[in-house]
Amino acid sequence: MANTKSAIKRIQIAERNRLRNKAYKSAVKTLMKKYFKAVETYSSSPSSESKEAVQDAMSAAYSKIDKAVKRQVLHRNNGARKKARLAKVLALVTAS
Repeated sequence: MANTKSAIKRIQIAERNRLRNKAYKSAVKTLMKKYFKAVETYSSSPSSESKEAVQDAMSAAYSKIDKAVKRQVLHRNNGARKKARLAKVLALVTAS
């Protein structure tokens, strides 16, 4: 157990930040799953509506990843890798 007032406060701050970071990471994972689902739907039956759904999902995922990187929840290389993975999936589907 912490002995000083400042150590107790640091424990509280660390817990607050841990929960905030967890929420961002969870949101990024959720939006990536939604994007992959949208791409899968688009690949099975390409249409303008499903293409628009893919673009919306990609935009939302990119936005959340960029915000997580900006707030240092994710390292910038990690964010770049996630975004590249999203773009690669769409490129494979549209190429075939």
